[in-house]
Amino acid sequence: MLNRPWNGRVFVATKTTDLRKSYDGLAALVEGHLGHPLRGGDLFVFLNRRATQVRVLYWDRDGFCIWMKRLEAGTFRRGAATDEREFIELDVGALMMLLEGIDAPVVKRRKRYRDAADERGITVVHPCVG
Repeated sequence: MLNRPWNGRVFVATKTTDLRKSYDGLAALVEGHLGHPLRGGDLFVFLNRRATQVRVLYWDRDGFCIWMKRLEAGTFRRGAATDEREFIELDVGALMMLLEGIDAPVVKRRKRYRDAADERGITVVHPCVG
C-alpha cells in the first residue's frame, strides 16, 4: 500500500470505529470531527473496538480508496491521545510499525532533520503511547 513516498499526513482515530461504515460513513467521521479536507492526499486510519481490524481511507486522484487489514491473531496497538482529540497525527514510519505489530515505545528514534516548513503546528504523537 505505501510503497511510494507519501507526501500527505497520517491521522489515526483515537476512538473505536464501527467498521461496517464504508466510504461515505468514514468520510463523514473525518469531516465531522477533524474538519479536514478529504482530498488533500492524507491517510485516515480507523480501528474497530477489538483492535483486530484496521481501515485506511484516502483520496487517490479521482476517488476514495479504502485499504483494510484483519488480523487472524493478536491486536493492533491503539494510539492514545493526551487530550480529547478525535484524531492524532502519525508519520508514515509509525503507521507501518502499527500495522506490523511493532511495539513502538520500545523503539528509540534517532534525531533527524525536519524542515521548518513541514512543521504545520500539529504535534505528531507516537502511535503506541499508553
